Amino acid sequence: MVSYGEFPGARPRRLRTTPAMRRLVAETRLDAAELILPAFVREGISEPQAISSMPGVYQHTRDSLRKAAVEAATAGVGGIMLFGVPEVKDAVGSQGTEPDGILQLAIRDVVEEVGDALVVMSDLCLDEYTDHGHCGVLDAEGRVDNDATLERYAEMAQVQADAGVHVVGPSGMMDGQVGVVRDALDEIGRQDVAILAYTVKYASAYFGPFREAVNSSLKGDRKTYQQDPANFRESMRELALDLAEGADMVMVKPALPYLDVLRKVADTVDVPVAAYQISGEYAMVEAAAANGWIDRERAIMEALTSIRRAGANMILTYWATEVAQRL
Repeated sequence: MVSYGEFPGARPRRLRTTPAMRRLVAETRLDAAELILPAFVREGISEPQAISSMPGVYQHTRDSLRKAAVEAATAGVGGIMLFGVPEVKDAVGSQGTEPDGILQLAIRDVVEEVGDALVVMSDLCLDEYTDHGHCGVLDAEGRVDNDATLERYAEMAQVQADAGVHVVGPSGMMDGQVGVVRDALDEIGRQDVAILAYTVKYASAYFGPFREAVNSSLKGDRKTYQQDPANFRESMRELALDLAEGADMVMVKPALPYLDVLRKVADTVDVPVAAYQISGEYAMVEAAAANGWIDRERAIMEALTSIRRAGANMILTYWATEVAQRL
């Protein structure tokens, strides 16, 4: 046993002695401006609808979405990512490209309300709008047709840009989607609209609660286009392709199960890196806290800090407004 006096001069515990000391030497800090609030707006409802698997998260009306956006902006949140939930779905997701579709209306509402205070982002994908729940158009054999889907994404990008969105987030994991969206935006003179590429998106079990949030009609799974959780090198290939196609920012999704991938992406690129703390990550903490198994506030802050420490410049989290207020 080493006796006192034989220790080397360095004693790391000196820098852990008080809250003030720990705060002073903290290597990783959260900032409200780095948080992005995902928000759902549903057509045809008169009151916000609670999402049972995501306590505290709602399908908003257009009016309640405006209020949520103002609350987020007032708290100092950096951005808001909008998802539309239409009343009517069809095989090609027609409502996703209707100028007066629910998402396009919501974009206009939020830009009008807080467009100078929040970066307004929109999900660019068909899964909320298709009656089969897939992220693209199906072929005669029921498989997702990559290139036919890209044509729909180009239309979506243009109507979202016309609605005033600042950033589009193509999330369907179709090959070539970033390049097609960039061309579509430039074609209508919207070079100012940025692309947040869902570069690394795994076929994850943690997406479960999101299905309820968007009233998903999914039949089957998305393993033929979302990534296999076993693969790492594949993420680097996706990253290289998205950057070559013109991505302004890149994302890793989910966040906590893929911190190793997030770290590698952050070390590789010279563009901003986002991570999406998804519905299942949120639901697990809320469920455990509701059962008294963990300290809710500490768990939230620890999870977000770990994502930031792994290299994320921005974090999409359903706790964005709450955490920004706390910060």
